[in-house]
Amino acid sequence: LAEELDISQDKSKQVLSSIISSITSALKKGDSITFVGFGTFMVSNRSARKGRNPKTKEEIEIPAKKVPKFKPSKNFKDSLNSN
Repeated sequence: LAEELDISQDKSKQVLSSIISSITSALKKGDSITFVGFGTFMVSNRSARKGRNPKTKEEIEIPAKKVPKFKPSKNFKDSLNSN
């Protein structure tokens, strides 16, 4: 990032940290973030369920939680498969 933008390493770390912080804040509020030509970050709700401890085979309760998801744009997916 620093090389491509011709900025210092510290400045590039600040820029990246700021972007990640903004995305995280928006997702915590339940918003989605779309980068045109790249994709969309969103939050999905995972419901509570029963699971098993693989070591003891004991049944456990897995609580409901929010999980981040990313849906790549068509342009992004197509660019990965072009020469």
